[in-house]
Amino acid sequence: MPEHVGNRPPSYPPHPLRCPSVRDGDSFAAFSPAVLLDGAEVGRLTVRATSVRGDSHNWEGTCRQDSMTVTRIGPPDAEMLLLAVADGVGSASNSHVGSYQFSRLAALDLDEEAEGIYSALCLQDEGELRGIANKAVGRTVEKARGPWERDARRKGRPYTDHDYATTLHVLLVPTDPRVRERVVFSVGDGGLFVLRDGRWEYETPIGEGGVLDTRTEALPHAYRSVKSTLLRTVPGEVLLLGTDGITNPLTQKDPEFARHLAEAWGGPEVPSLSDFLWQAQTRAKSYDDDRTVICVWEEGA
Repeated sequence: MPEHVGNRPPSYPPHPLRCPSVRDGDSFAAFSPAVLLDGAEVGRLTVRATSVRGDSHNWEGTCRQDSMTVTRIGPPDAEMLLLAVADGVGSASNSHVGSYQFSRLAALDLDEEAEGIYSALCLQDEGELRGIANKAVGRTVEKARGPWERDARRKGRPYTDHDYATTLHVLLVPTDPRVRERVVFSVGDGGLFVLRDGRWEYETPIGEGGVLDTRTEALPHAYRSVKSTLLRTVPGEVLLLGTDGITNPLTQKDPEFARHLAEAWGGPEVPSLSDFLWQAQTRAKSYDDDRTVICVWEEGA
């Protein structure tokens, strides 16, 4: 079974129990796997990614509400690695659909803006980046809402944005190693950590006017409040993009969880897919939500 940190293991069993049924009337939930695992090597960049159903959802027999995307966008001279994580709001009936759709549709809309994003990255123009992100995510929301509204009318029920509420974080990394800037577009909790000198540093999203915004936001309704985080990294630093299922225990008062993952992912070798999945499932008492994490390693020159 997966390892745990702390003196006592979590109360929930460490493996899937019940699962959704097709008779529940939600085929999307019934066919959503408990675990997603992905990876890639793009030039000097190596990616490991997983989305795992949380212990509480395994116990209840409900589906994984997190989603993730690993892909590339842009033309060859402005190509970027796009990594996205989304966390469906637990109280929203179709948040698993929202997280799945937004993590993919956002990639398509950001691809249309790839050359502008790349140029703004090179100029370190965070205001322009934030404007592009708001425009692209706004298009994404409109594309997603249409089918959801039609489905609600067909079933004779009112449509509300909250039914599909989800957070979204998108990390863009240029594949050209000469470009050192990266950007994260964020709506809601979760976000980006950077492993530097054996310690995880949280890269805080900044809102309009450079003010930290701590409100809980979610798509579809919060598409005008995309936060932007511009950062510069060097080879040897590890980027970690995650939902709050992993970012919350990383920031807990007991640092054992953070130390454990720093040792696992800060070594000289990038873990295999199976090792990464095992390490990402490290358990900590009181943290039983879905967990989605994408890490990026960069080989030195």
